[in-house]
Amino acid sequence: MKIFAYCLREFDEKPFFDEICAQYHAEYAYTTEYPSPENVPLATGFDAISVTPCDMGAEMLDRFYAVGVRYVATRSIGFDHIDLDHAKELGVGVCHVSYAPETVADYAIMLMLMCCRNICHILERSRVQDYTLKGKMGKDLCDCTVGIIGTGQIGGTVVKHLSGFGCRILAYDLYPRKDLEELATYVSLEELYSQSDIISLHTPASAHNYHLLDASAFSGMKKGVTIINTARGTLIDTETLIRHIENGTVGYAALDVLEHESGLYYINRMGDPIENRHMAILRSFPNVILTPHTAFYTQKVVYDMALKNIKGVHDMMNGIKNPLVLT
Repeated sequence: MKIFAYCLREFDEKPFFDEICAQYHAEYAYTTEYPSPENVPLATGFDAISVTPCDMGAEMLDRFYAVGVRYVATRSIGFDHIDLDHAKELGVGVCHVSYAPETVADYAIMLMLMCCRNICHILERSRVQDYTLKGKMGKDLCDCTVGIIGTGQIGGTVVKHLSGFGCRILAYDLYPRKDLEELATYVSLEELYSQSDIISLHTPASAHNYHLLDASAFSGMKKGVTIINTARGTLIDTETLIRHIENGTVGYAALDVLEHESGLYYINRMGDPIENRHMAILRSFPNVILTPHTAFYTQKVVYDMALKNIKGVHDMMNGIKNPLVLT
């Protein structure tokens, strides 16, 4: 089994790849660069490539197929960056990873608490030694109604952990879970929008929910609502979000993901003019928190992602059933 890893981080992923590939008697090589037409030849002679979210459309899949690659493993839960239909046409196996949902769930709750307590404003004023209280007063999470959109593994864990704070929890999912009915009340999206003080997104990206939070959704929300997104940037119409922050409909937003973040996050862009006007506008607002897609980032999760990536390739090559195999 030979794997070529793209965009492999030497400071955290490589030690895990060294350990796990040795366990599976796998040969691997790597580059710290993202896949591109220019570096596709690096994978010549390898059975599989390992990638993080990047362009894995039909053209890139064709290029890798031409150099002999027959398996694609993405070191992410999300796989919307891969053209699965074209992979099936080529006969290329694709797998993704899973990891413990507590990591992202607790990060989302942390963002809720930061918003409720105006922590960014407090820290900014502390940096200039303004320790007065005026303008710093927050609100208690237990007094809020929190709406959770998507109650899969991560969203369901948010519900369970959030229940300890004593807040009222509303939930929306196409497939309500019986085990959460004592902790959350399932309602329609319209009811969730109209009643929630905080709305947290936990659904995968799809054509069906592209810009789930659009002008119609925002128009039905409570004045001053807080929006939390640790899922996918495409769930929110960013231009509309900006407009509703400006008019006060959205009182706070905490976004770990952003539309058009590809080619931006996980790269050192210090000193660069960044061509992302939405990001520039959002960063200018004192009531917006932007974190660079780091909700997943813990030692345990990085290890699990490497392990399940390599095991996924092993299982695809050996015909072993694996729920993380997509094609």
